[in-house]
Amino acid sequence: MEITNFNELIEASKLQSTPQRLLFLFAKATALENKVKTAHHSGTVEPVMCVDKLPSEIVSFQALIQEADSISSKWDFVLIGSLSGTNGQPPTSQEADAPLSLMSNNLVNGKDISKYVILDREERQIILA
Repeated sequence: MEITNFNELIEASKLQSTPQRLLFLFAKATALENKVKTAHHSGTVEPVMCVDKLPSEIVSFQALIQEADSISSKWDFVLIGSLSGTNGQPPTSQEADAPLSLMSNNLVNGKDISKYVILDREERQIILA
């Protein structure tokens, strides 16, 4: 199933055969100054904060943004992943700590983050090429 918006992501997580916990990593992009004009822009990306939630705890993308902004508004996009539960139970928040750390480390170290859904503040999907 191709995910193209936040509501599809939430619905897909609810349809999985095992209960899911969603992982959110909010990140900030910083453009590097380029003295030569090109169509290509470069910069760095750094994690700002992360949170995990059950799909049932999420009302809407706007509510998630408001909650995030109440902590820090210095983010540009959110990487979203999921963690599967076992024995009919969703993973706990403690079980989400290591995968959230891995998401953050992968982002900082330039590792593959293509398996995550990435949305900007306007809920537009960011596709990595």
